[in-house]
Amino acid sequence: MMRVLLEVKPRKKPLLPIEAECITPASFLEERDLTVWKGNRELMLSNVFNVSVTGEVDSVDGVEVVLRGETSRIKRVGEYMEGGRIIIEDDIGMHCGNFMSGGRIEVHGNAAAWLGREMRGGEIICHGDAGDYCASGYRGEKRGMRGGRVEVCGNAGDFAGEHLSGGSLIIHGDAGDFPGVEMRGGEIMIFGDCTRACGNMTGGRCHVFGTVHEMLPTFRNMGEVVHEDTGQVLTAFRGDVANRGKGNLFVGNYQYME
Repeated sequence: MMRVLLEVKPRKKPLLPIEAECITPASFLEERDLTVWKGNRELMLSNVFNVSVTGEVDSVDGVEVVLRGETSRIKRVGEYMEGGRIIIEDDIGMHCGNFMSGGRIEVHGNAAAWLGREMRGGEIICHGDAGDYCASGYRGEKRGMRGGRVEVCGNAGDFAGEHLSGGSLIIHGDAGDFPGVEMRGGEIMIFGDCTRACGNMTGGRCHVFGTVHEMLPTFRNMGEVVHEDTGQVLTAFRGDVANRGKGNLFVGNYQYME
């Protein structure tokens, strides 16, 4: 195994974001100078991180990259990642796992917005909370996450799984407003509460085991079902009929807008 340790150096302006799309396991298989961006300034990776590499491998699947220190403003880590493993010991900035197609990213803190944006495959697990647009498409895109698996152990922000087209998104806590909006495929599981779930969905499956607040009236109540894994009784809905949708929404409890 090759282990790459990236430890953030102290910065005079730690709130300035660093664009670090070069941080993928595949990047460290090649002997080349890696650079990141701070604003309009291109910096060597070694200007921002103390870099330590041990071991040698021939395949990306044997590479493990560990990020340590104040990483909450480090953006685009794991972009286009195809294999291997990234471990982030604390928080991580926006766009972690953009377009990821393979491998595994593990975040031990919180993740900022667009975690797993337009993901194609692989696995992301966030042990803390995730920001808005988790597993979604970027603004203006018609397809969000297309494959793979994103698991959030805490809460997620608004628009989780927007334009979801494939793969699975699991949120163990609460989600914000409009999870699964414009959903067309794949699966979402929310074990807590959310608001206005799955507006304009046309396909896929969403389970909300808590309460859907401000339940949209454009879903057809199909009666009660028992979830095969948890044994919980859920109300099944079909819709969103406002968009001639054929998606499936299952909720533990729901409250219509007063």
